[in-house]
Amino acid sequence: MKIVHLVPSMESGGVEQVVLELGRGFSAQGVENIVISGGGRMVEQLEKEGSRHILMPIGKKSLSTFFRVGALRALLQAIRPDILHLHSRVPAWAGYLAWKKLPPEDRPGLITSVHGFYSVNWYSAIMCRGERIIAVSNCIRDYILRHYPSTPEEHIRIIPNAISPELHHSGYSPSREWLTGWYMTYPEHRDTFTLCLPGRITRLKGQLDMIPIVRDLLAQGIPAHAVIVGEAKKGKEEYKNEILRKIEQAGLAHAFTWTGHRKDLREILSACSVTLSLTQSPEAFGKSTLEALALGKPVAGYAHGGVKEQLDIFLPEGNIPVGDTAAITALLARWHAQPPPVPRQIPSPYKMSDMIQAHLNVYREISPSP
Repeated sequence: MKIVHLVPSMESGGVEQVVLELGRGFSAQGVENIVISGGGRMVEQLEKEGSRHILMPIGKKSLSTFFRVGALRALLQAIRPDILHLHSRVPAWAGYLAWKKLPPEDRPGLITSVHGFYSVNWYSAIMCRGERIIAVSNCIRDYILRHYPSTPEEHIRIIPNAISPELHHSGYSPSREWLTGWYMTYPEHRDTFTLCLPGRITRLKGQLDMIPIVRDLLAQGIPAHAVIVGEAKKGKEEYKNEILRKIEQAGLAHAFTWTGHRKDLREILSACSVTLSLTQSPEAFGKSTLEALALGKPVAGYAHGGVKEQLDIFLPEGNIPVGDTAAITALLARWHAQPPPVPRQIPSPYKMSDMIQAHLNVYREISPSP
C-alpha cells in the first residue's frame, strides 16, 4: 500500500506529530509513506524513520496555493498512491481539487482527518468530503454530525491519537544526565510543586488562568511554580507580553518559567508534579495530557472536549468546570498533600499500535491493496 499525506508543514504541532507517528508505524509495516508539505524541523526525523518527504508549499491561505493544484495533480499521477490522506483545510482544498481532476479510474481512496473544532463554514466543510472521515475523538464525531448533517454517519471512523507504551509508561524516569541539566538550567524547580502547562502560547490555551491558580496556592503556603512549555507563533507575541505584564503586576515573576519550544516534553512532564489543561475552548484531543497520564502523572483540566474523555477514563476527579480557577486550585492543594493514584496501564484505543492498525483498516475499506 502507498499512502500520501498532505499537511501545511512539518514544523511543529499536534497534527504534524500524528503524521510523523503514522509514518513511523506504516514504514515499520512495509507501507510506502509519503508526506507532501512546506517542510519544517520534523522532516529530518520523518525521513530517518522511513517516510519520503516532498517539498511543496500547500499550506498558505492564498491564491498561490491553488495555482499549485495542477502540479499536485501531476505529482499524484506520477506517484499513483492507493490513499490520499488530507489533514488540514488549505492542503485539503488543494488536494481535493487535484483529486477531482484525476480520471475517476486513477483516483486514490480519499481520507480526511478532522483534528479540531474548526469554524463552521463552507471552508471547513472540505474536511467532511472524504470517502472516509477520521474523527480524533467522540466529541469531534459529534461536532461533525451536528454542524455538517449531510455527512454520512456511516463514513465516520473514530480513531483517537495515541502514545507508545514503550515511551510513555508509569515506570519511566528521566536520565540522571537530563535531570542534572534541567535543574542546572531551572534551579527554581527544585523542591517546588511544579505545574506544567504545555501548548502554544495562544489565548485559547488559557495561560492567563495560571496566574490566580499559582497566586492562591502560594497564599496557602504551597510552593507552586508554573512551567509553561511552548512557543509564541508569529503574530502571538503581544499575547505573551500581556501575560508577562500581568504576572509582573501580580508579583509572581519568580513563580513562572517559560521554556519555549522543547523536544523533551516527555521528560518535562515526568519531572513536573501535575500537568494542566486550561483551554478556553474544548480540545479535539489533547496529546500532552494523555502522555502525562500514561507517565503516571496526575492531570487536572477543564471538563470539555477530548481532555474530558481522557480524564473520564483515567482520573475523573481531574475534571474541573471550565474557567473555575478556584476549584482547580482547591484540587491542586489536595493533590499537593496527597497525590492521586493514576492507572498504570494505557487502555485501548490509546496505544500507538491501535492507532496505526485502525488507520490501515480504514484505508483498506476503500482501497483493498495488500
